[in-house]
Amino acid sequence: MSTVVGFLAFPGFHILDLTGPLAAFDAACNFRSPTPYDIQVLSETGGTVVSSAGVAVQTVPYRGASPDTLVVVGGRGAVDADEVEALEGCVKFIQNASTTSRRIASVCSGTFILAAAGLLDGRTVTTHWRKATLLQEMYPNIQVDAERIFTQDGGIWTSAGVTAGIDLALALIEDDLGADVAREVAKDLVVYYRRPGGQSQFSALLSMDPPTDRIRAALAFAREHIAENLSVERLAEAAHLSPRQFARAFVAETGQTPAKAVEGLRAELARQKLQAGCESVDVIAQSVGFGDRERMRRAFMRKYGTCPLAVRRDTRAFVDRPGSRDWAPAHPA
Repeated sequence: MSTVVGFLAFPGFHILDLTGPLAAFDAACNFRSPTPYDIQVLSETGGTVVSSAGVAVQTVPYRGASPDTLVVVGGRGAVDADEVEALEGCVKFIQNASTTSRRIASVCSGTFILAAAGLLDGRTVTTHWRKATLLQEMYPNIQVDAERIFTQDGGIWTSAGVTAGIDLALALIEDDLGADVAREVAKDLVVYYRRPGGQSQFSALLSMDPPTDRIRAALAFAREHIAENLSVERLAEAAHLSPRQFARAFVAETGQTPAKAVEGLRAELARQKLQAGCESVDVIAQSVGFGDRERMRRAFMRKYGTCPLAVRRDTRAFVDRPGSRDWAPAHPA
């Protein structure tokens, strides 16, 4: 029998939260026979439901539905789900589904709806980085990890903003059908396979986002010459400023010193290489400009609160987890 995957929609839902992961499950049906998934879009009343973008989708009523996997999307009103009349029924349905569904997942602000349903107390979750602090403040019994693209804690899976829902869906597909099928789905969708759940939601370059071309040019130069000596003098030359002018302008536009910014760029690139798992720690430290593994370790402890070997170990634990449905999670729902 096909596994029923239900997507819970409501008026004002975010269209990509729905269509991204839905397309991944649909694509998986092309690589297994008989069809592994029965995909349903659910809503309180059924019929047409209009997204925040004005695009409508056809749904079926969730009354009586019992999906194996329930995916709750985000959208308008999700943050205050326990106070929004249109979501009251959704919250109750999720509570009921938690007793029958094997997995319940959320995309972006859909995490707030799971929290309103009381499913997340004591669990580690994620959501869009812009809303992570608010989620933690509203629900102090939840451990919010704003860095992660997606998390799994027992039978509860949560993902970050919008396109992270595709990464989440690939992980769920791999959990059901194995890595080979998930890889083929990623190729079909022309997306990366696989962004590990612990990968940062946004890059160090994006988080700095200086307003002027000169500082942007210096950052681009640093990224292109990351393995080399990147002194203030050299970066200032790339920005066509004196070292003193450059140092002042850099702090004013990014909120950090050039040295700290370069360290952040190096740590981010090193983390990506560690997660790829193809090079030794010593080679990675050299290739991103740290020089040796001890300097890289200290930088990781400052930026991530963990060491490079732990990043690699955690990534391998995620990538190598069993793909069968008989696998029992470490923290059963």
